[in-house]
Amino acid sequence: MESFLIDVPVPSMGATVYELNVIVVKVQAGDRVTKGQRLGDLESDKSTFEFESPCDGVVKAVYAEAGQTLQTGQVFCRMETSDESQRHLTAKGDAPAAAAAPAPKPAAALVWTPRATKLAQEAGLDPTKITDIEATGPGNRVSGDDVVKYLAKRNG
Repeated sequence: MESFLIDVPVPSMGATVYELNVIVVKVQAGDRVTKGQRLGDLESDKSTFEFESPCDGVVKAVYAEAGQTLQTGQVFCRMETSDESQRHLTAKGDAPAAAAAPAPKPAAALVWTPRATKLAQEAGLDPTKITDIEATGPGNRVSGDDVVKYLAKRNG
């Protein structure tokens, strides 16, 4: 079977979700992957999910990195495959446009989820100034639950 290159896009997670944060990337160029294998973890303001390979193939390039915010439809990685059901994702051109720079992190050692940032701001706090919060979310990120616990302890 003839192989071809595909660009695997960041999926759409609904009508109101236009961007997703990359928590972790689990593959690198040269990796052989199978359909359903975890390529990385992505997060919207509502949920975190495992982003899976749409087919068997070999990763040729990865255009995402942890901490980055990607738009839905933006290329996550380029793969070589012979899975004809993925022909609609055929790569066009040499490589997709360079990915946007990672979003600034609120505090030097802490990475905050969008929900956590929103909860802190709603409580009148500046996430960039909070350094004594325990991060228990995926990838050691500050989650909304962490903020709720922090506020209860702080106000209790």
